[in-house]
Amino acid sequence: MKYSYKEMPEQMKGTFGDFSRNFGFSWKEFVVTVPSPLFLVTTYKANGQPNACMQSWATFTSADHGNGFYAILASVNKNGHLYTSISETKEAVINFMSAEYHAACMSTIKNNQYEEDEITASGLTVEKASWVNAPLVQECFMNLECKLKWEKEIVPGDDHAMLCLEVIGLHIDENHLPDRTGESGILYNIHYQVNPENVGKTAHDYAGVLQKKIDVMEY
Repeated sequence: MKYSYKEMPEQMKGTFGDFSRNFGFSWKEFVVTVPSPLFLVTTYKANGQPNACMQSWATFTSADHGNGFYAILASVNKNGHLYTSISETKEAVINFMSAEYHAACMSTIKNNQYEEDEITASGLTVEKASWVNAPLVQECFMNLECKLKWEKEIVPGDDHAMLCLEVIGLHIDENHLPDRTGESGILYNIHYQVNPENVGKTAHDYAGVLQKKIDVMEY
């Protein structure tokens, strides 16, 4: 038996899944609960200071017959430093952190004053990128240097935009070359799961890693 949902179930009214629309989330996100990779995007602000912004709601894909590799950031706030700096410089670095550095990367959310170096203020180390004008985070085990390809609104007039970044080059820590998806690898942003038929307490998000691999396809 499958349950079907088009409108928000009555049981979810009054929960975080309901009023989270004030933060730009749909109740459907908490029912579907599809994980998305979690990473830190870094740029330079117009004053030369490093900017750092936690992001998720993204996917990565190839195009142009395999000649290009792209990151699609599906929801970037137009009112934030990240959108402004990418619009100005057209360049950024996507930094993947392990669980060890999750708390430090998350602290960039509060260390976001325009005048400060948001990376250093969060206890992380700034490194110069090799191919783009953007800082990268030393402690993050994988850094993707990117150039802005295009931007688009999912809904016309929305306050969030979808950005396509072309990955120009990348760096991977030697200890992560054998595996980037294990317990010390890529983190995923997971919405708090809601059972719409038996709603208990609800919350926002948590970070998780992949626990098991199945049916590996070999060619």
